[in-house]
Formats: sequence, structure tokens, C-alpha cells
Amino acid sequence: MAGSAVLAGHVLSDPAKASSPARSTAIAPPAAPVLVELYQSEGCSSCPPAEAWLNSIADRTNVIPLAFEVTYWDYLGWKDKFASPAYTQRQRDFAARSADHEVATPQFWINGQRRVTGANPGAVEAAIAAVRPLAPVPVVGADGATIARGAAPARPADVWLVRYDPRVVQVPIKAGENEGRTLPHRNLVRELTSLGVWKGAAAHFSFAPATGGLRSAVFLQDGRGGAVLSVGSDATPAQRDGR
Repeated sequence: MAGSAVLAGHVLSDPAKASSPARSTAIAPPAAPVLVELYQSEGCSSCPPAEAWLNSIADRTNVIPLAFEVTYWDYLGWKDKFASPAYTQRQRDFAARSADHEVATPQFWINGQRRVTGANPGAVEAAIAAVRPLAPVPVVGADGATIARGAAPARPADVWLVRYDPRVVQVPIKAGENEGRTLPHRNLVRELTSLGVWKGAAAHFSFAPATGGLRSAVFLQDGRGGAVLSVGSDATPAQRDGR
């Protein structure tokens, strides 16, 4: 090494560099992911730009982006086969606890705490930066999710399992406002299941392994339409690597 001498197995550094702080070799743990929910419909002509942006962030490690297809635009001439009344109700539950009760598409909910209506990536990014987990992040495996002990929530938190498809699903639209277009979907929600409640103690919630190429995400939520306290997925790098 230039500017150094080796003596009896020790490195004597250049005095000019002696006061420089040592570089840390510790690897910082990955940031807790943020749940980004997009409520949309294949029958909504305003939705494709918002969905295209959601697709573009599907592989980011600091977010778990999910596409929830809603039913209330089916009457416009195209029935969205991925839509579910349960997803429509979830969006309405968020709206019921908001100031203006707005239900619209496309509409983003970020950790259930902040809402962005329309295709506005800048506003969604700002919301992602502003929220933080309020409970231990679930560690999601093939057969269940483990939640570490944490501060007891004000009331028991709902524990939800989501199965979603990380692959690109191309859907030709043959009627309605998007007739003639082929819409690419990613992270489509295919199942939404209640696992129980979490009261602050360490807990494990069991479920069957995902099949058919689907992935699993588990989140804690402060009641129906409330804030998402934390979220984990079997796609989270730290969990894939066993850390």
C-alpha cells in the first residue's frame, strides 16, 4: 500500500490519513417495504397510465405494489375478470375513513395512510417517502408468516394474506372504454384472505404454500379501512436470503 509500512504484522498508516474515519463494512438492513395499492379497472380509460407506472416499480425492493381490480365499471361494456367485490369493498372501506369519502379509479392508497387519485407518480413517490411501518414487518415464508413481538397496538390489528401474480398478464380488451387495447397487468391480486388478529406478542400465522406461480404478501392493518401498520412478502430480498 502506498504511504504505509508493514512492521511485525501491523500496518502503520500514513499519518496524513490517520485521522480519517474508518469505513464501515456493515451492510445496512433493507428498508421496510411500503404497501402501494392501485385500485383500477380494465373498463376505465384513465387507468392504463397509472397501471403502467405500477408495473414499472414491480421489482423495487422498498415497495410491494399490488393491483386491485374493482367491479363498478363493468357496466360500461367490459367485465373485468380479475375484479372482485371484495376488492371494491376494500377501496370503499378506505374511502369511508377519509375526509371526503372519495372512490375513484385510478386511485392509489399508500400504507392505507395516504391517497393519490389519478396517474401522478410524483405524488405517489412523495407518499411512499412519507409513511413508515408502525409494527414489526411480517417475515413471510412458504407456509406462513411470523410477526415479532412489538408494542401492543391500540386495538388488535387485522392480519391479511394477499396472493398476487408477479408475471405480466396481457389482456386484450374487446369492449368498453379501452376497446382495442391490450393491457399488461403485473402484481394482480388474486386472493385476499383474513388470517386473524395480532395483539403485539410474537405470533405465527399459518397458510398453505402459494401455487400457480403466485406470491404471498401479509400485512397488518388497523381495522377495516385503517392504516396499514406493516407489510412483508415472500419476494422481499431479506426474506428470500434467509436474513
